[in-house]
Amino acid sequence: MISSTRSPQQRMHRASSNMRHVCRSCFVRWRKRTWTCPEPSCPVGVVTEQDTGIGKPRAMLTTRACRWATEQLRREHASIAGLARQLATTWRTVWTSIEPILARAAADESRFTGVTTLGVDEHLWHHVSPRKRGPKELTGMVDVTRDQDGRVHARLVDLVPGRSGTVYKTWLDQRGKMFKARVEVATLDPLRGYKNAIDDKLADATAVLDAFHVVALAGRAVDEVRRRVQQEIHGHRGRAGDPLYGIRNILRCAAERLTDKQHARIAAAIAADERHDAVHIAWQCAQKVRAAYAHPDPARGRQLAEQIVAIFPTCPIPEIARLGRTFKQWKDAFLAYFDTGRASNGGTEAVNGLIELHRRIARGFRNRENYRLRMLLIGGGLTLDPPQA
Repeated sequence: MISSTRSPQQRMHRASSNMRHVCRSCFVRWRKRTWTCPEPSCPVGVVTEQDTGIGKPRAMLTTRACRWATEQLRREHASIAGLARQLATTWRTVWTSIEPILARAAADESRFTGVTTLGVDEHLWHHVSPRKRGPKELTGMVDVTRDQDGRVHARLVDLVPGRSGTVYKTWLDQRGKMFKARVEVATLDPLRGYKNAIDDKLADATAVLDAFHVVALAGRAVDEVRRRVQQEIHGHRGRAGDPLYGIRNILRCAAERLTDKQHARIAAAIAADERHDAVHIAWQCAQKVRAAYAHPDPARGRQLAEQIVAIFPTCPIPEIARLGRTFKQWKDAFLAYFDTGRASNGGTEAVNGLIELHRRIARGFRNRENYRLRMLLIGGGLTLDPPQA
């Protein structure tokens, strides 16, 4: 039998940081009651009053402060150091208080449900020696499933070290058969390793090559033609006053967005030397790729894409022929864009932008697991129950 003691000597005083109120931090001073058991055989002996609604046992931040800190990280792009400064505490106190919350949410397998369109991309998480912090590259999996209104609400699903098809295969195997069976569309950048992983582990899913990267490949081919012709004619890189160098930026734009003055500049630069015709042809080929993606009718866009796959490999311009061979190798994934409701890796790139933003805000990371939890939080990959702390 445990009896309650009311003497002041048997009350504990504990101060915990609470969320900021207006312009200053505040502290909660909690006068805890203790109960002692007079029975010698009692395994407990002393019981101290606890209330998880206020804070976890031995917590330095209250439940409310933890909830406020996680929301500031996710919604307001705050840094841990900035939150510590506002709460009048230390970086370690803030992070050790919210890290268990994020770890519990990351371990919840239910966050992988509902993924029918899966995007994959890679990025660098540090720029120091791999011997100190491990692989620089991380592979990120992003849920780019559309809602009932056809909108994509991209959310980061996971980050794993490495950049290869093996890494992607291993992660897919860890998710299980049910997860892989639900994935209908898999978007990716033109990286063969990821494509092999999709073919092996997501056999029923449709692989879609990202439209942005396809257009970027076409634009890069135009730039390579321009630089090659520049070298052949002048024997040096582009300089101010060279016709082709003067239109280098205009050649990257869509034709329909150019003004009459810009069209005239392109025409004048091409007419300056008959050897510039190769650049003009390459630019027209790149515009065909843009036109296929921009066509309002997906069926007509697919027809244009099929013409590109058939014609580009036979082009006498070597850079365009190489681009055509690339399209031919990726033909199914290239054309699948027009059969899957214009699925793309755009949401994945948007999440990558958030990751880069928070990596700059934090001035870099040294711990990869801390990095993963932070990015899952800001990338929408964690479902946090507000009352938890």
